[in-house]
Amino acid sequence: MKTSGVKAESITYDIKLLFPVLILVGIGIVMVYSASSAIAFKKFGTDSYFLKKQGTFALAGIVALVILRHTPYRLFRSLSYVILISSFVLLSLVKMPGIGYSAGGADRWIRFFGLSFQPSEFARFAMIIYLAYSMSRKQEKIKEFSIGFVPHVLVLLIYTWLILIQPDFGSVIILCALTWIMMFSGGVRVTHLLSGLLIVLPPAVYFMQTAAYRIKRVMSFMDPWSHSTDEGYQVVHSLMAFGSGGIFGSGIGQGYQKLFYLPEPHTDFIFSVVGEELGLFGVLFIIGLYTVILWRGIIISKKSGDLFGSFVALGITTAMGLQICINMGVTMGLLPPKGLALPFLSYGGSSLLINMACIGILMNIGASQTR
Repeated sequence: MKTSGVKAESITYDIKLLFPVLILVGIGIVMVYSASSAIAFKKFGTDSYFLKKQGTFALAGIVALVILRHTPYRLFRSLSYVILISSFVLLSLVKMPGIGYSAGGADRWIRFFGLSFQPSEFARFAMIIYLAYSMSRKQEKIKEFSIGFVPHVLVLLIYTWLILIQPDFGSVIILCALTWIMMFSGGVRVTHLLSGLLIVLPPAVYFMQTAAYRIKRVMSFMDPWSHSTDEGYQVVHSLMAFGSGGIFGSGIGQGYQKLFYLPEPHTDFIFSVVGEELGLFGVLFIIGLYTVILWRGIIISKKSGDLFGSFVALGITTAMGLQICINMGVTMGLLPPKGLALPFLSYGGSSLLINMACIGILMNIGASQTR
């Protein structure tokens, strides 16, 4: 029998990348419910308020992952400036009455048709796409100061200003670290990067000193137990959660610190709830899942035959790794407190949706290597 000369392309998924993500999302849904049920019942009269929303975000994230797994990643190269400008506009809207809204003393969210969104999450993705496009196009002249360094830093400065006025110092730190790592990997001269750090460091230190609460955070980081009633309160109760969890944990739903002691237990400090309820074994299991995801991201970046795809994969992996390390460092008292979500685990639609979309892009880059 004669067969057609056209062979249908089989769509495959990177199981080593997909399974850890889905497991983390599943654990996240369970832990968000455990961490937020008491808060949700007090605020909204139902203990499943945050559970339902996180489940909806997870389904939307899976849809985004599947769509972007099937979307050629090279499409983002031609849309890089559109994405960049769109992120500038979205960051500007947080200060617009009727669209932007505040929570916890910060203007970090915008709301459309009843749905809230955090533009700084999208800004991180936009910066990755812009840097990947710009550096892959300028490789022959990347070591020139006016080409490889200045344009990228100018874009970073615009982002920095738009995010600092929210204010969101944690997102600025991640964005700066991400930009420097990508520029270093892209071939920008180390002398340019070091000189840039020396110029940026004094204003950064001055900025930290202009707000009393930032100084208190640094002081509480040095000795949280001496500030257990003010700036060190979160860290102290976070450490208590890890300590009481022991090796095997107290059991899902049996944690104590989430009961109006540990602030934001379902968002910034969900890892503390994991430590208390799942214990050391649960913490190590989750760290292992993150390690597999980051390892797969690095492999995809290294094996990509396309420079743009390699830089995008590197940027996604680096941004995710920075978020993971900083969030875990804060909850364990190893870093000063910063409001950052833990990818795939923390409650929050913007973070979950963007991170799962990025996993879809990573899969597409990886799949393109075998074609």
